[in-house]
Amino acid sequence: MRALPLLFSLSCAGLPCLAQAASLADLDWLSGCWQSTGGEAGSEEHWLAAAGGSLLGMGRTVVKGKMVDFEFMRIEQDKDQLIFTAKPSRKPEASFQMISLQGKKVVFENATKDFPQRVIYQLKDDGSLLGRIEGKSNDKERAIDFPMQRKSCQ
Repeated sequence: MRALPLLFSLSCAGLPCLAQAASLADLDWLSGCWQSTGGEAGSEEHWLAAAGGSLLGMGRTVVKGKMVDFEFMRIEQDKDQLIFTAKPSRKPEASFQMISLQGKKVVFENATKDFPQRVIYQLKDDGSLLGRIEGKSNDKERAIDFPMQRKSCQ
């Protein structure tokens, strides 16, 4: 039994550890309004500040003046973990558990889901926000970036 703590401490060597304490306050940099970089006016994400144990977000994609996609999102505190749940237009709701939080980059994962299996948000040094989804689709790795700039919430 003495070797058990050592075994657990070595299990994360060279790999991102899944178990880490986190709170919604660690994601305060996400709250606010974000305009899609290079996207059409109205293509944006809005994140409300943490309250009631959650951050709430919504997103919209506009192409040729028409909304083509929308998504309702929430990040909730579950003990010492954060859970990201998304409800995209015309698709079922899916939840992803936080697997990594390093500075202003958070990674959520659901390895049992179809594409995407990971959702990532990172606040860049220049103040921009990079949203990213990634994972396997048809046995091939795939990733889609969603670069955003902070905007007024009017």
